[in-house]
Amino acid sequence: MSFKINKLSAKINATHQEILNDISLTVKPGEVHVLMGPNGSGKSSLAKILMGHPDYEITSKHENVVTLNNVDITSLEVDQRALKGLFLANQYPMEIPGVNLANFMRVSYNTIHSENPLSVRNFRKILREKLDILGLPESFLERNLNEGFSGGEKKKCEILQLLILEPKYAILDETDSGLDVDAIRIVFTALAEIIKQKKQGFLLITHYHRLFDYITPDYVHILKNGKISESGGMEIAERILKSGYESKE
Repeated sequence: MSFKINKLSAKINATHQEILNDISLTVKPGEVHVLMGPNGSGKSSLAKILMGHPDYEITSKHENVVTLNNVDITSLEVDQRALKGLFLANQYPMEIPGVNLANFMRVSYNTIHSENPLSVRNFRKILREKLDILGLPESFLERNLNEGFSGGEKKKCEILQLLILEPKYAILDETDSGLDVDAIRIVFTALAEIIKQKKQGFLLITHYHRLFDYITPDYVHILKNGKISESGGMEIAERILKSGYESKE
């Protein structure tokens, strides 16, 4: 069982520019993989492609380019991938006016867990428990999805969804960007507790060292010029943080 990327190449539809070339990566349940790289290397593009963003096209010709627990999801739509257990926390979460946050999450939960849907009352109880973890007031639930949220509130909202939906595999695209010290502590303390349970696989995309104050990954990968140039353990992250991406491999 794993979330597997097999020799993935992709281009941007609008420009036909190749953005990723021959990416291979396997995330198993309970594993934490960190993906680092300089600006423009394709990190956020990879996250979007894995979730099925229509602005990109996978150009790999073979089958099973992206599989989730041995099921080929390469051609599935975004909602279908979510139903299979894949989750993406966006770097820049969209504001959706008119969509109540609590209703959105309950519909999402009951769609994914259609065999055991929750009533409004029971779901609200779970929501309150998760809000406490993130230090958010219950009034937060009455707001529209990300509308008027600060950067920190948007990132906390993404983690709240992660806590509620409990996906099999989660991709977090620069969740640490734009957060102040207190928000980083709250968000990554909550994330570290989820990781300790060893039930889900994680691909964490980051620029910054702050993530490593809370989470020790199993694997670190460096993405440069659309290719994974290096994979290993924390020693890679420590070298990059000390000497930069142009340091000798």
